[in-house]
Amino acid sequence: MSPRSAEMMAAAARLFAAKGFYGVTVDDIGAAVGLSGPALYHHFSSKEALLGEMLVTVSEELLARAKETESLSPTGTLRHLVAGQITFSLDQPELITVHHRDLVHAPEAVQRGVRHLQAEYVEYWVGALCELGVSNQLQARAAVHAVIGLINSTPFSMRLTREAMFHLLREMSIGALSAFLIDNGVAVDPFLEQQVV
Repeated sequence: MSPRSAEMMAAAARLFAAKGFYGVTVDDIGAAVGLSGPALYHHFSSKEALLGEMLVTVSEELLARAKETESLSPTGTLRHLVAGQITFSLDQPELITVHHRDLVHAPEAVQRGVRHLQAEYVEYWVGALCELGVSNQLQARAAVHAVIGLINSTPFSMRLTREAMFHLLREMSIGALSAFLIDNGVAVDPFLEQQVV
């Protein structure tokens, strides 16, 4: 992807989050990066295509971060995934809004692709929980979605510094995962990255 394409996607994400997909024109996106609106078509075939590439790109980035955990312990994996999700939510909250509200406006093939990437991402979390001893994958998956939901919703009402917010979200997320593990009979201390006998 060219730097100009990336710049246009970032500008579009901010605009879509603020005004909604249909509230933003090609001219708005062009103006945000100092170009004429039709210049968008040198980089994307349509506004819908831009939206699709935006959502696929962020889903691929999250999955790439998850793949970095393949050599880590299960608790190390959870800590890495929590930190990565928090970083994403604090640094790119507009993409969370766009995904939740505007994915339906992307081409159907893109919607399927994004959902597939996200499901693969979630399985890294679920796999770590199951490696630690959780036997019910459906419960594990529900717990993961709950923790991701917690992380993704909080930055919109952020009243703390970024550092303080990161710390708070990490402690709350690890605490929720720890409680879930304990409820499932797993004695584990994710903060120390060791199982407790």
